[in-house]
Amino acid sequence: MTTNSVEMPRKSFLATLEEQRWDDHRYYHQCRINQTLHFVSALCFLAAYVIVWFSPALAAYVGWLLSMATRQSGHFFFEPRGYDTLNQATFEHKEAVKVGYNLQRKVVLIGAWAATPILVWASPAVFGLFQPWTDAWSFLDNLGVLWLALGIAAVLARTLWLCVRRDLRTGLAWLTKILTDPFHDVRIYWRAPLHLLRGERYDPLTDWKHGAARG
Repeated sequence: MTTNSVEMPRKSFLATLEEQRWDDHRYYHQCRINQTLHFVSALCFLAAYVIVWFSPALAAYVGWLLSMATRQSGHFFFEPRGYDTLNQATFEHKEAVKVGYNLQRKVVLIGAWAATPILVWASPAVFGLFQPWTDAWSFLDNLGVLWLALGIAAVLARTLWLCVRRDLRTGLAWLTKILTDPFHDVRIYWRAPLHLLRGERYDPLTDWKHGAARG
């Protein structure tokens, strides 16, 4: 096998990953407020990546209540939903071509997340998956672990769907993107608060090329 034949799949994977990141930024992260919230969210996720090795339940609380709350509030409340003149695309088109979780899918996921405490309350052992909770602390521990499992299941389910309905490269690239988003978001959005202080509400996308910041 030649060197070129070995390099082509790797380059193709990296190109797919870069394209997904670029589309995600230009379509869904134009607002500097949203970018700032993503920067905060990324820091929380990085903390959760460390905490999960010591306390999975606590990591889930950091991930869902801090990181996901800031991240999704940016999408739902601050990102524009009208016609995107920068990309010449309607909001409906962007939602249709979204590789990962668009707003409609996020509503379903958030609904499942919000219903989880009810499930743990109604079934203390969660159908035999856990030791039944007996006090507030054990309830919170079971809930946290279940929230962690929900997050992992959501990522794996979407990855499998993309692998089956599109192709393996697209699914694995999206999985890689999701897992590395906290590192990537810190790198590209750390200046967003500074732009906000200068009164810049939206990113003109002029400092971006092929999905990568110029520094």
